[in-house]
Amino acid sequence: MMKMFRTLALALALGTPAVTMAAGPIVVHRDPGCGCCEQWARQVKAGFDRQVRMIDDPNRAALKARLGVPAAQSSCHTAIVDGMAFEGHVPIADMKRALAARPAGVKGLAVAGMPIGSPGMEVAGAKRQPYVVIAFGENGQRVFARH
Repeated sequence: MMKMFRTLALALALGTPAVTMAAGPIVVHRDPGCGCCEQWARQVKAGFDRQVRMIDDPNRAALKARLGVPAAQSSCHTAIVDGMAFEGHVPIADMKRALAARPAGVKGLAVAGMPIGSPGMEVAGAKRQPYVVIAFGENGQRVFARH
């Protein structure tokens, strides 16, 4: 217990956001065998420097319902990071910003579908598609970022 308090005190002294202290594994539920999910997960692992656990989940609909992911924002994988849900190809920078800010009424972020050029959906020679990151939760849905 004392070690945890020393670590927290050091983090606060260094200006480290508390969210980085809760470094549990990132759990990604994906459509079984989806390859782009693995590409996205590699980027998340590098961006967070944490273990990423992939779970082939043929019944993600129940998980997404429990997490409050809007049906219109559905994609091929759902990640749980420090209690927040991230649906689809959400950029790592947006995930970190949401985790650091913990906006009131926001349960997670989502990128609907699989836009070309989003993390994990990079295609050499293909034009990037514009896409939005949607924040969702008790306060409904709103645009969190545009890419």
